[in-house]
Amino acid sequence: MKDELLEILRCPVTRTRLTLEIIKATSKTFDNKITNTIFEGILISENDWFYPIIDGIPRLCVESFIDYKDFLAKNMSNYEEKANLLKQKYSSFLNVIIKKNKRTKISFENEWQQFDHNKDRTWNADDEQMLERFYTETNETKTSLQNLLVFDAGCGNGKLNNLLGAAGVKNIGMDFSKSIETANLKNHSANTHFIQGDVQYPPVAFNYFDLVHCSGVLIHTNNTELSFSCLSETVKENGKLSVWLYHPRKDFIHNLFNIVRIYTSKAPMLFQKVFYYGLIFPLSFCAKKIKGNKQNSREMMVEILDWFTPEFRHEHSHDEVATWFYKRNFNDVQITTKELFGFNIIGKKYN
Repeated sequence: MKDELLEILRCPVTRTRLTLEIIKATSKTFDNKITNTIFEGILISENDWFYPIIDGIPRLCVESFIDYKDFLAKNMSNYEEKANLLKQKYSSFLNVIIKKNKRTKISFENEWQQFDHNKDRTWNADDEQMLERFYTETNETKTSLQNLLVFDAGCGNGKLNNLLGAAGVKNIGMDFSKSIETANLKNHSANTHFIQGDVQYPPVAFNYFDLVHCSGVLIHTNNTELSFSCLSETVKENGKLSVWLYHPRKDFIHNLFNIVRIYTSKAPMLFQKVFYYGLIFPLSFCAKKIKGNKQNSREMMVEILDWFTPEFRHEHSHDEVATWFYKRNFNDVQITTKELFGFNIIGKKYN
């Protein structure tokens, strides 16, 4: 899918197509069968922007040329010159991006480091339950998805994407953090590809995907509706957008924890982890075991870190989010799931 993926990718800043300079290519095998070709290289855009492909994953965040300096400097003779040019021309822009993204990257990288792909469930769901939940949230079936191209924006641990690929569904999983690295190692299907990117600067073609799914991500950005608006551009005409968001709760403990996290999320990550492990985890563990919850300690900790460590955590009413769809020419808007903490809502795009 190299050529097909390259056709989809765009520079997140200029929105122009990218050209690929290959450094090396190796075959990835599973059960003695070649499943993918893993490329390392440089993606080059107009107006001087450039991005690395490392371990087969295009790293397409705006600031990737800074984050992956070591790789790029090793493989580009003119790296310093090109990097300094971007820093000079776009200094104010880059400062805003780096400040906006720094704590969020750290938060989610630490969260998914707790996760064991071989043993843990994702949000209380095993593999079969994850697929069924996805079908319910998007109002699709395994059959209906066979001829669709799916963009999962904010794929987290990537397990859903690998399950979809194994089920014959072509999909691209994008995440902001390095969680995609483990997800990519676990990928044994040519149907699934992972990229690193930012939902506010989606590095893919606009008006392209049959189904765009974004679960529990937009509410961890600095502006949920802005992020929704940016992502909605990637949906093709008559395509579908599906998002899962937090909704407000009239619950004392819930709202007390939200107040606590406003302060603790600003602390250094090491302090946060000690605090959550030492105080929040024991309280959560006891409360959940009393209620018969069967999560293991890692699964519980992932949920705690997901709640407390992100810099941003927004909650929105169902009607408020529905208006976001209507303002952007989406119709057939409906709530597909309602849960204790949040809800999933979909809409179909029209011109």
